[in-house]
Amino acid sequence: MPVIPDPVGNPEKGKLNLDSHFCGNDSKEQVRNSFAINSVERKNNTMKPTLVVMAAGVGSRYGGLKQIDPVGPNGEIILDYSVYDAMRAGFGKVVFIIRRDIEKDFKAIIGSHFTGRINVEYVFQELAGLPAGFSVPADRKKPWGTGHAILCCKNAVNEPFGVVNADDLYGARSYKILADYLSKLNPAGNDYAMVGFKISNTLSDHGHVTRGICEVDGQGMLKTVVERFKIEKAPNGARYQDEKEQWTPLKGDAIASMNMWGFTPTLFRFLEQKFPLFLKDAVNNPKAEFLLPSVVDGLIKARMVTMKVLDTPEKWLGITYKEDKPEVVRNVGDLVKNKTYPSPLWK
Repeated sequence: MPVIPDPVGNPEKGKLNLDSHFCGNDSKEQVRNSFAINSVERKNNTMKPTLVVMAAGVGSRYGGLKQIDPVGPNGEIILDYSVYDAMRAGFGKVVFIIRRDIEKDFKAIIGSHFTGRINVEYVFQELAGLPAGFSVPADRKKPWGTGHAILCCKNAVNEPFGVVNADDLYGARSYKILADYLSKLNPAGNDYAMVGFKISNTLSDHGHVTRGICEVDGQGMLKTVVERFKIEKAPNGARYQDEKEQWTPLKGDAIASMNMWGFTPTLFRFLEQKFPLFLKDAVNNPKAEFLLPSVVDGLIKARMVTMKVLDTPEKWLGITYKEDKPEVVRNVGDLVKNKTYPSPLWK
């Protein structure tokens, strides 16, 4: 196995793991090899956390990976900056959740940027990745949801791990805050985390958005996340339209979830328990999804886990509307100018 230089300069740390995993279809040999490799990584990385990137939908809005719009001055895409931030923050490995039909292009166009820089693994979210006793309905085309996507990583992750969306730019400090928290966790514990963004740092100038608005207790623990629709900027922060189509104000410092999570491997046990229950009720609903936030919310309410809200000062960047792209490009350009990122990013 080729040796990869550690991001902080130790060439003996880390080995490139080229194994891939089928969701729900691992052979006994694949599973055994996966755990053996990850045991070595845990020693070499001194329990550095792993970053799981939900990338199965990458390129879909552009008609393919080759058409993804760059946001950096040298053709960098959002995912380049995310992995760079994760490396600097102390993550020791990246696991990309992708579809098998984009595997070749993803590895060539995106994954190749990280070769020799950080350990990389790929897992595949597939419709057929179901527990015993279930089969895919003929009319099912939609993936099973974010909870299923994370469950697909069960044989690739043995350490505390972060979860992010591939097409969201969360900011360098967000990754550092999350990595520092994860590096101190007991891998067998149920202490989870969520990076919380001020709602004012997540809005678009070009239309309304949907956000999960967080209720946090006095100890900084997440109590619940309520999805609010049609959120837009307002003079005193933001406002959203409720189910009666009435406008309700939101303070600018209200905390929003942008799907930047921190977990221990105990999450996989919960997902394995709850996914069959979801399928029992909804397998024949072609639009039903097994969603990670819903699972987390249920676990919190059942007092089975705790979820620490980690406040970040960063501005979230993403392209919700096509008109958002110039602002993202401008913000990335400013970050390059102030030396947050080198240019080109990968030298």
